[in-house]
Amino acid sequence: MLAVHWRLAELWTLQKSRELTEEEESEVSACLHYNAIYARKLAGLYNLSLTASLTGDTQWQHEICAQIDKLESQGDFGWKKPSL
Repeated sequence: MLAVHWRLAELWTLQKSRELTEEEESEVSACLHYNAIYARKLAGLYNLSLTASLTGDTQWQHEICAQIDKLESQGDFGWKKPSL
């Protein structure tokens, strides 16, 4: 999980008990914006990985998977991801 996701969760929790300040509202918007960019990048890489798989280009797929791993591990602090 990225730091932006932790902050978004914190802000969401705060808004359950009080109104957010203008600055906090701005932070929510910035967090959502960054999350959208992150999600689009990740979705694009997943689509490229599928394309590489369908065309049988394993070298390309491995390169894409390395990019996916790097992007997904940006917020990884050594914790194991929960299996959902």
